[in-house]
Amino acid sequence: MEAGYTYRPRVADRVLREQLEATGAVLVQGAKWCGKTTTAAQLAASTLYMDNPREVRNNLFLAENDPELLLAGETPRLVDEWQLAPQLWDAARYVVSQRGIPGQFIFTGSAVPVDRAKLMHTGTGRFAWLTMRPMSLWESDESVGLVSLADLFADRFQSAATPERTLEEIAFMACRGGWPASLSLKPQAALRQSYNYVDAVCQSDISRVDGINRNAQFAHLLLRSYARYQGGQVAISGIRVDLSTNNDTTMSDDTVASYLNALRNIFVIEDMEAWNPNLRSKTAIRTSSTRYFVDPSIATAALGIGPHDMINDLNTFGLIFETMAVRDLRVYAEALDGKVYHYRDSYGLECDAVVHLRNGQYGLVEIKLGGETLIEEGAATLRKLAAKIDTTKMPAPAFLMVLTAVGRYALRRKDGVLVVPISGLKD
Repeated sequence: MEAGYTYRPRVADRVLREQLEATGAVLVQGAKWCGKTTTAAQLAASTLYMDNPREVRNNLFLAENDPELLLAGETPRLVDEWQLAPQLWDAARYVVSQRGIPGQFIFTGSAVPVDRAKLMHTGTGRFAWLTMRPMSLWESDESVGLVSLADLFADRFQSAATPERTLEEIAFMACRGGWPASLSLKPQAALRQSYNYVDAVCQSDISRVDGINRNAQFAHLLLRSYARYQGGQVAISGIRVDLSTNNDTTMSDDTVASYLNALRNIFVIEDMEAWNPNLRSKTAIRTSSTRYFVDPSIATAALGIGPHDMINDLNTFGLIFETMAVRDLRVYAEALDGKVYHYRDSYGLECDAVVHLRNGQYGLVEIKLGGETLIEEGAATLRKLAAKIDTTKMPAPAFLMVLTAVGRYALRRKDGVLVVPISGLKD
């Protein structure tokens, strides 16, 4: 590790430690630059960098001919960018089975391996999975963390005064994103990193993921179109129509789907599944996934906008903030063994986020920039959805929360709805 470098603790630290205590190998996956390798290195006793330019040819040769040589070393052994040699998966599974003890390997990767046919075994019983995302505001020290999501599920909420963030500050955080390397840079340089990230995705990563040569210009246009629809359930055909209307392109639905699948496999986009609760009525629930980027800065860079542009267009700001809030909720939910879903029914009732834990508990969240009118709208939506849930067949929600961009206090309203500024939240 570089001299003078100070590691910023991540929510994933504890999750990774717990997984290593429970299983033989852990796969840490997520977008490039989000900090997977650095986090894994905190617990690793030895490391293999598969993409080391001086060793990559030799590494690939050994992976084909004697993969266990690459896995030899003190444990936990970190294997970085393992997807370059998918054979290592089965080799590690075999070694784990032979040793019979947990905490043997940490695999990290920024892409799903293209040649899955080389994987003979799913890894069930030997591997655990951990998805890392760019930093939440709690991890970047921009949330004071006075309100814990875990406490909300345990009914331990306490009102608190939080340092008030301005809209300008929130806009900058969204455009800069949660990339660890950006936090130590000057503001303009940090904003430039997001543009560099999008350029790298379009020029290289989207083609390298599966060896298919894709058009960088079309990839840029697709990201831009996707950014316009983030937070929505638009179909691929709708994105293709938007592309043809705004950019004079004739790409087919299949081509658009291929590009989106590549972006999904390198963890640039992360759609949100629909939540399907038990309801008192026979309301039809929309099952389409909601479209999100893994970090709001990808959307702002794709749209070519900065903090000042968002202040002048609050509708767009609201969508970008929603993406940032979803990122943070996903980070926090991962630590609680939970996932984040979206709800929408045929009557148009929609809930931005449902944090659902494996033990069956769940909380309903509306995401708003702030202000009395928007908070009241969010609270009304939450109450309406909560009233539709059949609590004879499933538990009542653990909490109803309006998560805001700005605000001085985290508090409980008279109707029981919590109002929490994002700069006060943690896992």
